[in-house]
Amino acid sequence: MFKFRSNNERNTEQAVDKKALIFGLMSVFLCGIGFSIIAPVVPFLVQPYINNPGDQAVVVTLLTSVYAVCVFLAAPGIGALSDKYGRRPLLLVCLLGSAVGYFIFGIGGALWVLFAGRIIEGITGGSISTIFAYFADITSPEQRTKYFGWMSAVVGAGTVIGPTLGGLLAKFGYSAPMYFGAIITLLNVVFGILYMPESLDKNNRLKEITFVRLNPFTQLANVLTMRNLKWLLVSAFLLWIPNGSLQAVFSQFTVDTFSWKPALIGLMFSIIGFQDIVSQGFIMPKLLLKLGDKQIAILGMVSEIVGYSLIAASALFSFYPLIIAGMIIFGFGDSIFGPSFNGMLSKSVDAGEQGRIQGGSQSIQALARMIGPVIGGQIYVSLGHAAPAFMGMILIAAAIPVLCKGAHVN
Repeated sequence: MFKFRSNNERNTEQAVDKKALIFGLMSVFLCGIGFSIIAPVVPFLVQPYINNPGDQAVVVTLLTSVYAVCVFLAAPGIGALSDKYGRRPLLLVCLLGSAVGYFIFGIGGALWVLFAGRIIEGITGGSISTIFAYFADITSPEQRTKYFGWMSAVVGAGTVIGPTLGGLLAKFGYSAPMYFGAIITLLNVVFGILYMPESLDKNNRLKEITFVRLNPFTQLANVLTMRNLKWLLVSAFLLWIPNGSLQAVFSQFTVDTFSWKPALIGLMFSIIGFQDIVSQGFIMPKLLLKLGDKQIAILGMVSEIVGYSLIAASALFSFYPLIIAGMIIFGFGDSIFGPSFNGMLSKSVDAGEQGRIQGGSQSIQALARMIGPVIGGQIYVSLGHAAPAFMGMILIAAAIPVLCKGAHVN
């Protein structure tokens, strides 16, 4: 069996199974493409079913919110089931569900069909948390933040290709990116069936699974009662609310403010993905040499505040270079916050709890992305296009001291 080791840590860290590493990175790459390929066309898919143009932004954000609701309900159960039965079967089921969701969304024909596609995809939307648990299984605590950074970089590579491809495919019809997303997700399922090794040793598996452990509200309460995790998760919750709002409203924002078309929207998303690769490939390794997870996370949060301020200014002055600069700075902050936060989180629990904690984290993120789009869509319509960005500045500023408190407890 082939093994991979860092040159600097060859003698001190566990070896990583090469097939497991390749599959994990391939999975997040295809997830990045599949998720981002639809972003440029969602407002255009919704438009035929909306009579009042003012309601379009609300419907677009509700499609994001309903997905997050389903992830919230399903993610803890998926995490617990993966702790019991292994990562491989759960991950394959999740990916298959995503493919079905993309296909139904592409069929369309009525607004309820679009929502049905998002619901199906959301119910099986625990694939990312399962992949994080998968990487936690195959890496040592010392390696984990580095590999989480690799995951972010590979997702960035997918998001570079996905939106541009989605914008180009939209020329063949707005549903074309959805069908393509379904196809590449199915290819990922086939790849997993053929090559994915199971990562969770039977000795580390959950011995018994109860209904309580599958209950998202009970699991969320249990995770939040863990003294060394509560404040970390609260701080991330405050950050994820405006992030969910921005993700949901961005395409509609550019259409309404700058009259952008799918190809240009896709190019903007791709620039952010490329910037994420640069951050992970060149900046993050240098930061890890000089800063700890906490310091990197705070740097990311400050960068997001700056990014939000520029996005707000672009709306106020209708000057598109400001949103480009703002999204690049925001993307840098998001790219370094994610792996550092997940590193802090995974180091707080033992091997048998990785699926649970990642599932709990996914639920909290889903809860925030359920609330964020709803709030963002409403204030976008009622208070102006800059309002969601101002919300981001305020909430992340509040999240920084909360993160510091959580890191101090750890």
